[in-house]
Amino acid sequence: MAGFVAMIVYYLVLLQTFNIFAAKDEEWISATATYSKETDGSIVTEGACGYGDLHKISYGKYSAGLSSMLFNRGSTCGACYELRCVDHILWCLQGSPTVILTATDFCPPNYGLSSDYGGWCNFPKEHFEMSEAAFAEIAEKKADIVPVQYRRVRCDRSGGMRFTVSGNYRFFQVLITNVGMDGELVAVKVKGSRTGWIPLARNWGQNWQSNVNLHGQPLSFEVTSSSGRALTSYSVAPGNWQYGQTFEGKQF
Repeated sequence: MAGFVAMIVYYLVLLQTFNIFAAKDEEWISATATYSKETDGSIVTEGACGYGDLHKISYGKYSAGLSSMLFNRGSTCGACYELRCVDHILWCLQGSPTVILTATDFCPPNYGLSSDYGGWCNFPKEHFEMSEAAFAEIAEKKADIVPVQYRRVRCDRSGGMRFTVSGNYRFFQVLITNVGMDGELVAVKVKGSRTGWIPLARNWGQNWQSNVNLHGQPLSFEVTSSSGRALTSYSVAPGNWQYGQTFEGKQF
């Protein structure tokens, strides 16, 4: 009987721990946000995550540059955040609408300016530089900077993960986009038809590389998300793949 009671207590403790972490994931965190004026409604198309044209990879106007506190040297590239404008009666839109953004760029610090005006991305500030179109969904565009709250959310993507290969015979690189669930990857492996699984190193953002010649071999990829979930896409690229091509694999 004592053993049964101990087991019940153990499971109750586990349940309480789970609930604590679940609640923590849903907590809103205070930050600030500004926007970058672009004629096409998006932020810069060549950002620090290496995604290139944000419209071609479906991130478009729902992209954001993150301060160094959030960017974490590029490891959060691809992560999704829900934002809402708060605590400003003049600039926040009524009803506190939210917008979901993908981390695609780095907002660099400017220590020559005050962190209250101009140096919004100075460490350790938590700041989002949004597109003008996305900013207008939560706040008045007349505002220079607004207080916001954010939380990490699941990334909902259409279709599978996309693998864009580049490099040469002595250098292999792959850019991985359209990642669902966590949105960010912490490990990537590649396998040719004549190799075992080869771990890739993060080059920058979500570009992963290795000094290996994989030309002429069908390619498979194994990716691991920040929550530890691994997913393998076999024979994503055929044996006659070419540098610059993009191939679609599985999705979380």
